[in-house]
Formats: sequence, C-alpha cells, structure tokens
Amino acid sequence: MAKSIRRQLFAALAGFTVLLCLCYTGLALVIAYVTEDMLVQRLLEREAAAVSMRWQQHGKLTPSGSDLITVYGSYLDLPQAVRAQVPPSAPRGEVFTTTGQHYHVLALDHVAAGPPQRVYLLADVAPVLVVSRLAQEVGGVVAGVALALIALALLLAYWLARRLVRPLQRLAQEARQLAPGSAVHFSARDRPDEIGFLARRLETTFAELQAVLQREQAFTRDVSHELRTPLTLMHNTLALATAQPLGGEEQAQLQQATDDMRATIDVLFALARAEQLPGEVVELRGCIEQCLLRLLEDSTWDASLLALDLPERLDVVGNGQLTMLLINNCLANALFHGGPACRISITFAQGCLSIGNTVPAGQPRRVHGFAHGQNLLLRLAQAMRWEIAFHPGERQYRVTIVPARAQ
Repeated sequence: MAKSIRRQLFAALAGFTVLLCLCYTGLALVIAYVTEDMLVQRLLEREAAAVSMRWQQHGKLTPSGSDLITVYGSYLDLPQAVRAQVPPSAPRGEVFTTTGQHYHVLALDHVAAGPPQRVYLLADVAPVLVVSRLAQEVGGVVAGVALALIALALLLAYWLARRLVRPLQRLAQEARQLAPGSAVHFSARDRPDEIGFLARRLETTFAELQAVLQREQAFTRDVSHELRTPLTLMHNTLALATAQPLGGEEQAQLQQATDDMRATIDVLFALARAEQLPGEVVELRGCIEQCLLRLLEDSTWDASLLALDLPERLDVVGNGQLTMLLINNCLANALFHGGPACRISITFAQGCLSIGNTVPAGQPRRVHGFAHGQNLLLRLAQAMRWEIAFHPGERQYRVTIVPARAQ
C-alpha cells in the first residue's frame, strides 16, 4: 500500500496526543496566571476597603498596613513607569517594567464633605509572584515529566495503531496472495467484529467470482466442443445442396442438427444459471412422464416398446428445469443408440433410476453430438448433486442416476 493505514492511524493518534498535551499545558498556565492576578486584585480590594474606612474614621489618608501596597494621594505621585502605561481615568491596571518590576494599580474614589478625591493603591507584586518563579525553578522537571508522558502516549498510540490495523493488513495480504481457482479462506472470518464480517463477505464474493469464471470457462469449452459436430454436419449438407437438391435423408440430418443445437443452447444456458437456480422438491415420476410424452410427439417410436417400473410418487431434491433436460437427453440417447425399434426400460429401485435401451446386434458405434454427450449429462447431474453413470454394451446401453432424495 502506498500509504499504510497503520501509519495514518498512528499519525492521527500521535498528533491528537501532542495537541491535547499542549492544550492542557497552555490551559494550566492560563489558569495559574489568572488565579495569581485574581489573588493580587483581591488583596488590593481588601486594602482599599481598609484605607477607605480609616479615612472616614480619621479624616485623612493613612499609609497602607501592607509592605507590598503603597497609597498615593494623586496621580502625579505615581512612579513614571506606572503613569506611562496607566491613564488617569483607568480604574485599575497592570504594569510591566523593563527593570523587572511588576505593578498592579487600583484607583479609589473617596467622597467626603468636599469634591470626590481619587487616590491610588500601587502593589509591587514581583516578590509574591509564584508562577514565573516556579517555571524557573522546576520548569525543567515539569518539562521532563511532560516529555516522558508524551513519549509514553506515543508508544501507546503506536501499539494501539498496530493492534487495530494488524487484522486489516493480514486480510489485505491474504487477499493479495489469492491465486486464481484456489480455495478462499481468510483467517479473520471468525472474528465477531466488522473485520470478521468483511472477511466473510470477501470470501463469499471471491467464491462467487470464481464460480462465475468457472462456469464461463466451461460454457466456452462446451460451446466449442459440443456444437462442432452439428455445425459440421449442417455445413457439409448445405455444401452438397449446391450441387443437387436435398433429399429426405439430408433434410432429416439438417433437422436433427438443428434440434441438437437447440438442445445444446438450452442445456448450456441452464448450466450457466445452475448456481442461481435454488434446489427444490421435484416429482421425478411426473418429469419422466412429461419427457416420454414429448418423445412420442417428436418421434415415430412405438410406446408399446416401453417398460416402466416406477413408484406412484417419487420426490427428489433438484431443479425442475435441469431434471427435464437430463431425462430428455437420456431418452434421446436411448433412441440414438437403439434406433426407432429399440426397447426402453425405466426402473427405480434402491434409490437408483435406471434408463436402458436395447442395441441392434452388429451396429457400429455412432459418433454422437450434443444430445448424446456424456460430459454435459454428467455436468447436469453434478449441478443438482446427483450421481450418474454410463454402461455401454454390445446388446444394451444403460444409464444409472442416483438423485438426492427428499426427506
């Protein structure tokens, strides 16, 4: 990955940790300075109340009882550094000098018999300031502790980022190592959180994609293989038609090739959709009877040559469309191998369906097209999780099918 999720998460956690530490440090300093200023202001207000009370009692301005506070009877008596920063109309003020003094000024308006008089209380608070002195004395220790805590927080952020992202990285690595056609299994599939859900969904998606690719490959292979024979037959027949009109046999061959191609397309599309067709309970005897009726309508085969031994009702688990295609092609095989005069027997015993037909003695082996292809019949059965086997012989051709029985 160009940008690792772990690095991004660690950067986010580390940045948040440092930012939070700086914000709390700044907030603590602000609170300390504000508390210090409020304390000095409270001392000035208390002293102003005491000065005002003594003035009312004695009728004159008396010095302050505190060593830190000086009482000035007029604005011009204030030090020059204070007058440079605090105007006469200001009720209070704070003054910083270049020589290290730190003053707090409070104006007190006293109303007596005459006009009101404004006096000033000036507190030199530099000796009692704690925050700046504390920063100088133990600032290194505090900074060291803060840096140690930040380092610990960064280690915790790194461990947390690694722990949280490791399952995702392992999932990405396993997905990257997947080979086409290989089994899909992610180690995080059993996790009860969102990563486990994602792993299970990825497994399902990969499995579905592989199944689609396999069906597409099988479809392409089957189309190339199974349609070659009827297309060749049609091409040769039409090539001969340019020299002489088609006779009855040639027309029958064209009709047979057309029927074979139609059956090919039906079965191939059914197999391509096999995974999308849900399993259901199918009444097999009814399907066989429908296929026999269709066989009698489409051919000249005599129904008296049929031997049928089936239960009154035969429920199996499969798919109706695939079942009809399988039985139709098995019956077409029977007529192809045995000819119009063959005997066909259909029996069901011990969970096995048997479709057999007689073969005329001395008949040469025929080249079969799609309707007689064992590969597609096998795939039809496998799509429904049925078992099928072919038993060719000199006098008989038999197909056995073991369907999935309904409970």
